[in-house]
Amino acid sequence: MKSEFDEIGYWSEVKLDILREYAGTYSRILSAQTRPRLSHVYIDAFAGTGVHVSRRTQKFVLGSPLNALQVQPPFDAYHFVELDQVRGAVLREIAEDQDKNIFIYQGDCNQVLVGKIFPRVHWKDYRRGLCLMDPYGLDLDWNVIRTAGEMGSIEIFLNFPVMDMNRNVLWRNSDKIQEDQMKRMTRFWGDETWRNVAYSATGNLFGLEEKMDNETVAEAFRQRIRQVAGFAHVPKPLPMRNTKGSIVYYLFFASPKPVADHIVQDIFSTYANRRS
Repeated sequence: MKSEFDEIGYWSEVKLDILREYAGTYSRILSAQTRPRLSHVYIDAFAGTGVHVSRRTQKFVLGSPLNALQVQPPFDAYHFVELDQVRGAVLREIAEDQDKNIFIYQGDCNQVLVGKIFPRVHWKDYRRGLCLMDPYGLDLDWNVIRTAGEMGSIEIFLNFPVMDMNRNVLWRNSDKIQEDQMKRMTRFWGDETWRNVAYSATGNLFGLEEKMDNETVAEAFRQRIRQVAGFAHVPKPLPMRNTKGSIVYYLFFASPKPVADHIVQDIFSTYANRRS
């Protein structure tokens, strides 16, 4: 049975702990808001089956959808998106016994979020949302991030997949990058300015193109989330590492609210020095 579920490493478990901790705080704060009464929803753009297997212990670990369903006080609604039909069917079976307002969508989150879910979380309707965007790689469209930022009613956690970028796009010799991989990067970044960020000849004695480090690329994207997508508060992301210490991805958070920024910075600092 365990073969049906994804196996996850230590830092993925840490990410789930962070999400669970913040989701609980978020729901308590918004549930206490009564004048006016705010409706708040949880959104998972890459929901999976809702259950994982720990690589360390080989035990089952609840994924973000099922963790969210356990948060008290509960969210007013839950929106789970999964592209894979089999994964979505497993999630639906696991979640069907929950006495909660659950919506499961089988499809591409880039269309589902902007076309079906975000329109239900408008600021003017006193609705708010916490959205997890946790793609396996460069599978997210910048338009989703920008739309969430422009709405002013949605906070996001975002997986910035630097390992996929380094493996397929951010090569030392940019002339050898395949065209389809560059298009994936441009779709995620939103335009081709990533080229100027990832490569530079400034300060190079021979004027040769030099690949920038992960931190430089991540910081440029953080500024892009602020300045282009319009999220007012984007703390420095938390680097997630594999067992060899290499950064697999950065966990970003973005919010229109300063209080959310402070809460997440405190949570990130708690986990920053963890070692697998």
